[in-house]
Formats: sequence, structure tokens, C-alpha cells
Amino acid sequence: MITVKSAAEIDVMARAAAGVVAALKDARAAVKAGATTAVVDDAVRRRIERDGGRPAFLGYMGYPASSCVSLNDEVVHGIPSPRRVIRDGDLVSVDVGVELEGYYADAAFTVAVGTADEVGRRLLVCARRCLAAAIERCRPGRRLGDVSYAIERVAGEDGFQVVREYVGHGIGTRMHEEPQVPNYGPPDRGVQLREGMALALEPMVVAGDWRTRVGRDGWTVTTRDGLPAVHVEHTVAITANGPVVLTKGWEEFA
Repeated sequence: MITVKSAAEIDVMARAAAGVVAALKDARAAVKAGATTAVVDDAVRRRIERDGGRPAFLGYMGYPASSCVSLNDEVVHGIPSPRRVIRDGDLVSVDVGVELEGYYADAAFTVAVGTADEVGRRLLVCARRCLAAAIERCRPGRRLGDVSYAIERVAGEDGFQVVREYVGHGIGTRMHEEPQVPNYGPPDRGVQLREGMALALEPMVVAGDWRTRVGRDGWTVTTRDGLPAVHVEHTVAITANGPVVLTKGWEEFA
């Protein structure tokens, strides 16, 4: 069932979202050549707990960490590890969720460490363009398909594809709520967007084929062809005046 939030509920989600952005900022400071992905995750956990929130990912369906830290061809759900060292030129995605007072927010960024190659740079720009196009369509009366189509269209314009096996989602009193938000599909289809809906929009843009596989750890999703991927995400509330990006801010440091 799709839930519609009151203004008071959106306010609580906004506070959870502020916690997500703060944690992502600390994660960004920890993302550097020579650091491990476990160090990044530790920075996330400490900041969330210091701010009075709860790491929403920790323990979710058995997930063992407070964040997902994915490198290069890893699309999403990379498990932080003290054995995984970040190197110059890596594309590093950090995904964080926070629960506060029973409400959730979720966001992710991808950055290049040091000097990225041309494909990596183009992917980073493209994913942000996809996210911006999706956000713009989060208005009452539009269809969910308009959001999905905008992501796929922008990726295609830049010569890339979007992952089809993983999607964005509704969010509120649970981390994952209805509706699912694919990153592809025809416009003017699907659920009609309403004031009070909240969506976690998360374009996953890949340099090659969109097909993925799950690693031996049961979590880490990689591209099948080994080509790089970029994942970005915002939690967005749909209001009478248009979209409100609750997790706004990571663009300033990512």
C-alpha cells in the first residue's frame, strides 16, 4: 500500500534526512586513497549515533554494516571491509539510511578518488543529470512512469544504460515502501503521484550492459561485464509546490 504523509511526518523525515547528509559528509571525508571501506563505514556509524539516529541498514535482512560502500563495477550493496582498500582512480559509492523517531531517509553519492578516467567522469555527470530529471517530475498529477522514463532517457542520451534489476522505492515509516520506482520504462504510465508521497530515487547508471550479478557474500551487486557503475540517490517529498529534496546537500561535497 502506498502511504501519504502529513506535513508533520515529512518534517520528521526531513530530520532523518539531515542525519543522512551529515553521515554522508563524514563518509566523504573518509573516502581517500589508502583508506579501507570499513573506515568509511565506521565514520558513518559514529556520526549517525552521535546525532541520535539509528543506522537503518545495520541488521536489515541480516546486512552487517551501517552503510553500503561499493567500488567501480559494484553497483550497490557493497559490504564495507577492513580488507578492501580504496585506490587512486576508484569510483566509490556510499549509500546511507537513517531511522529517526520511526521515520526513514535514504541517500547515496558516488565520487572519483583522485583522477577518474573519461568514462568514469562521464558516468558521474550522467547519473546526477538522471537524478535531477527524475526529481523534476515528482509533482502531483504526474505518473510514476514519467519519473522512470526521465532517468532512462537521460542515460541513453549520454550513451549509457540503467540497471533494471534494482529500483528506487517509496519510503516513510519503513525503509522500503510501495511504490517501486524503476529507472526505466514508458512515460505516462503507473501510479499517479500525490501530495504527501515520499520516494527514494536512485539512478544506477552503467557504462556497459545493464545486467548484474550478486557476489558470494550474498549482497554485493556487480555488473556482469565488469564495467563501471555509478549510483546516486535522494529522498524526495512530493508537495503541492513541487518536489522537495529532503536529503539535499551531499552535492556540495561529493
